[in-house]
Amino acid sequence: MTDDVLVGTEGRTGRLILNRPRALNALTHAMVLRIEEALTAWRDDPAVEAVVISGAGERGLCAGGDIRAIHEDARNGGTASADFWRDEYRLNALIARYPKPYVALMDGIVMGGGVGVSAHGTVRIVTERSRVAMPETGIGFVPDVGGTYLLALAPGELGTHLALTGTAVGAADALLCGLADHFVPSERLDRLMEDLARTSVHDVLAAHVGQAPGGELAAHRGWIDHCYAAGTVEEIIDRLVASGVPAAKEAATTLTAKSPTALKVTLTSVRRARSLGPLERVLEQEYRVSCAALTSPDLVEGIRAQVIDKDRDPHWSPARLTGVTDEDVARYFTPLAADRELRLPSPDPLQEVPW
Repeated sequence: MTDDVLVGTEGRTGRLILNRPRALNALTHAMVLRIEEALTAWRDDPAVEAVVISGAGERGLCAGGDIRAIHEDARNGGTASADFWRDEYRLNALIARYPKPYVALMDGIVMGGGVGVSAHGTVRIVTERSRVAMPETGIGFVPDVGGTYLLALAPGELGTHLALTGTAVGAADALLCGLADHFVPSERLDRLMEDLARTSVHDVLAAHVGQAPGGELAAHRGWIDHCYAAGTVEEIIDRLVASGVPAAKEAATTLTAKSPTALKVTLTSVRRARSLGPLERVLEQEYRVSCAALTSPDLVEGIRAQVIDKDRDPHWSPARLTGVTDEDVARYFTPLAADRELRLPSPDPLQEVPW
């Protein structure tokens, strides 16, 4: 096993602590399997009435998956990343359907895979330090871990804006977009966890939840909903530029720096997620998309530019949106071979939300 996830119990709670603080608690395959093992053991353990997940260190819950490992795997044409995603997405579904309260402390940085192990939980707590994002388009990838499902459910076109730009949001905006449920000041988290060890989740929340500091997105709903309702990424950018709103023009500039292929695939992913049904069907779609991205030059190039060499100068292929055809996008959604598909059981429609 690995000490990268600390597993234990405190009173009535099972505790999961992601323990790679120097790597911002980035998820490895072994960590995903360890979390799944613990949740499976606690599911039928009457001594564990709730689960709490948090991150070690002061910087955040989790910055995502180990993208250096993904970069190496993609360069070498390996299958390790696909194997990792298969188990990671299974874990996301397990968390979403967990029969006991699953409390996620989304303090600090919560991005990519960090959203996957938190934002599908029963009780999702943000603080004044929270920065929540799905920033995948910046590395030539597409939001996954159920991110397209969550963003598709956000009010209006807020989710489309966040998916395409990769913008990180604070507590109030995470609450507005449905990525979190409650605000608790960071200074109260230790006491919150102590109380959860001996008191019901409902009673603990009543004692600790407060009002989140003001956000930014609500004031921008007008231009966001209008511009991102367009049918294509090209039209979205045209509307942003033509809006006359400085923040919209900044969003357009942000989009032009992202992978053109990733932008088009992301827009299609979010739009399709709205009609696919439960989370499980969206995760299955995301698995196809992720496996296709693994063979795309943009994923290797994006990670190189942002993480490996850090020159922040990716050379996308194709370099422009006009070079990305409908056929290029469709490739990402093509069914895999039968033995490679991710197949998740359908949820029980009668399952009650744990409290």
